[in-house]
Amino acid sequence: MSTSKKDFGMIGLGTMGSNLVLNMSDHGYTVAGYDKDDSKGKKLVKEDQANGNVTSFNKVEDFISALSTPRNILLLVPAGPIVDAVISEIKAFLSEGDLIVDCGNSHFTDTQARVDALAKENIHFMGVGISGGELGARLGPSIMPGGNKEAFHRLENMLKDVSAKVDGEPCTAYMGSGAAGHYVKMVHNGIEYALMQLIAESYHILKVHGGFTNSEMHETFTNWNTGRLNGYLIEITAAILSQKDDRTDGMLLDMIADRAKSKGTGVWTSTDAMSLPAPIPSIDGAVTQRTLSGLQQERWIAAEYIGKRTEPTICTDKETLVTELESALYAAYLIVYAQGLSMLQVASKVYDYGIDIATVASIWRGGCIIRASLLVEITKAYNDNPDLSNLLLAPAFAEAIKTGEQSMRKINSRAIEQSIPVPVFCNTLNY
Repeated sequence: MSTSKKDFGMIGLGTMGSNLVLNMSDHGYTVAGYDKDDSKGKKLVKEDQANGNVTSFNKVEDFISALSTPRNILLLVPAGPIVDAVISEIKAFLSEGDLIVDCGNSHFTDTQARVDALAKENIHFMGVGISGGELGARLGPSIMPGGNKEAFHRLENMLKDVSAKVDGEPCTAYMGSGAAGHYVKMVHNGIEYALMQLIAESYHILKVHGGFTNSEMHETFTNWNTGRLNGYLIEITAAILSQKDDRTDGMLLDMIADRAKSKGTGVWTSTDAMSLPAPIPSIDGAVTQRTLSGLQQERWIAAEYIGKRTEPTICTDKETLVTELESALYAAYLIVYAQGLSMLQVASKVYDYGIDIATVASIWRGGCIIRASLLVEITKAYNDNPDLSNLLLAPAFAEAIKTGEQSMRKINSRAIEQSIPVPVFCNTLNY
């Protein structure tokens, strides 16, 4: 085992932390890992055996001593009090100029408070949003760092190396000062909520009104993914529609309960949008629907009390329905991105972050959950006009919005007539 000082430290060797460490090691960086569960560290070192760049510790003093100075310490632990507990645990062993990097989903106000408090002790603190899940952490996520720019430069090369690449360009860049990194990630997640809800509503229309089988919907979403709707969420929707259930003879999707949980980032997005203010009705609607879906028992009782709805009419022209829905969904995607990016512009001014919207759109092109080919055009629109106040004012999207609006009117009308709830399609059209 090498006794040389390590380039980086990682606190939290769960799935995300371990995968990011292995990604760093693959790119030649040496890393000291710390977790109170010694078995996680040993497992990580074994997985990195071929590279030999990783050592692990379960005592904080040994971990800190293993790092080169000034120290660069990454955290991948649950957001909230645990982050503060970790900071308290390691702070006594740190020196001026050391850097702590929170790579979790912390609330941006918590991040700003930590930045301000640690700055008084001449310790840098950065909030870095990471999107892409476990696989992204291992193979290349989209990374959104914010904080002190001088401290960022100590991470810059590593972040570029481990991030996803699109046309050879890394899906990471400096987001801005203070808590900008975590703020951008929060809005990213809000956009994700809305896009997922729009896909769910599209599925509901195809299934109930269109009478589509899972196989037919799989084919529809697969075809959409070859066109202008190409993106990760459309891709995995197509995949789940063809996935068999391993416990029954049926399809997996048909076995999943009609309720969803929320990790909080969507709620945070809606809450701060109200405060700014910045209108994001599509995201607000998606957050509400998640909460409403959780009231399953109440919904069952209400169904008995109110009585059965009118039985939907099965559409006889499936081809026209698919065409209308594709146009409506594409326009809705555009409008959701427009809401999120407009919110970032407002927040950047209010909080003095200095966020560049074209840069944000650019690093979302790959690695993250909301990656989509549409973001290439969105990036170009903001590069062409850095003063663009809202994406919907970009001439490049005028025709798609015009035709998409008509399609959304038709889709919303169809859905309402068939007793199919489409709250986010409605909110998006209203916006």
